[in-house]
Amino acid sequence: MRLEKLSEILERARARESRRLVVAAAEDLHVLQAVLRARSENIIKPLLVGDTSKILALSKEHKLDLEDIPLIDEKDPARSCVIATELIRSDEADILMKGHVSTTPLLKAVLDKEKGLRKSDVLSHAALFEIRAYHKLLAITDAAMNVAPGVSEKTSIIENAVEIFHRLGIMDPKVAVLAPVETVNPKIQSTVDADELKKLNKSGSIKGCLIDGPLAMDIAVSSEAKEHKEISGSVAGDPDILLTPDLNCGNILYKSLIFLGGSTSASVIMGAQVPIVLTSRSDSEQSKLMSIALASALD
Repeated sequence: MRLEKLSEILERARARESRRLVVAAAEDLHVLQAVLRARSENIIKPLLVGDTSKILALSKEHKLDLEDIPLIDEKDPARSCVIATELIRSDEADILMKGHVSTTPLLKAVLDKEKGLRKSDVLSHAALFEIRAYHKLLAITDAAMNVAPGVSEKTSIIENAVEIFHRLGIMDPKVAVLAPVETVNPKIQSTVDADELKKLNKSGSIKGCLIDGPLAMDIAVSSEAKEHKEISGSVAGDPDILLTPDLNCGNILYKSLIFLGGSTSASVIMGAQVPIVLTSRSDSEQSKLMSIALASALD
C-alpha cells in the first residue's frame, strides 16, 4: 500500500467524523482562512482562542464567516496556548493549531510536565510532499524543530514520522537516512549516525519501519542512480521518509521542494498527545488545508 497524492489524505479526512480543532492565538488572517476552508470541507469543527476583538475585526474586514464557531477571549498569546492545551486535555478538542504566536510559548504549553500534552521528550516536524518527479508521497523530517539532533533524538524523529504512516495504514515505511555519501566516514557525523540508526533498526530497537543509510540524496530517491552505483537494498530509490542530518539540511530541502520544485506539502508536529498544525505565511492555501487534513486523517 502507498499514498500517491495529498488528495488521498483529504479524502480520508472527509470520510471520518469531523475532528475538533482548537487554534491558539487565532487572531491571524491566514490561519483563519485555512481553518474556514477546512471547515467548508467538513473535516474539522473549529474552536478559536485569542483576542476576540481582533478576530472579529479580521472577519469583518475580509468577510470571513465565523458563524457558530466558539470564541474564547484571551488577549495574551502565551495564555491562549495554555488554554488551548487545557481544552485538549479536557477532551474538548482533538487537534492543536498555532495561530498568531511564536513557536516558543506554544511548545512551552505543550511540554509543561503537569498541564501540557507531553508524550515524549522530542517533538518533531514531518512534512508529506507531493512531488511531480517522485512516485508517491514522501515525508521530510525534521525541517522545523530539532537543530542538531544526535542519534537518540534522531531515533525519536524517525519514530514520530513512522507513527504518521502507521496511523495512515502503512505499517512498514522505508526510511532513508541522508548523508553526502553512502560510506561511513568518521569525519562526517551524518554518516556515523546513519550507520548507528541502521544497526538499531536491525537489532529491533527501532521498530515498525525499514531503515537504510547513509544514503546520498540521489541514491535515496532515484532507482536509476541506485542501479548506476550498484547500491543494494529496498530503501534506496523507494523511501517513504527522508531523515535529514540537521535543521539546516531539513529546512533547505523543505523550502527547495516548495519554492523551486513547485511541490505541495502537508505538515504536522508529532510527539505530543495530539497532532499539532503549524502553518507559515509562505505556505500555499492548499498546503495549509492539507496540513489540517493530515492532522484530521490520523487514526
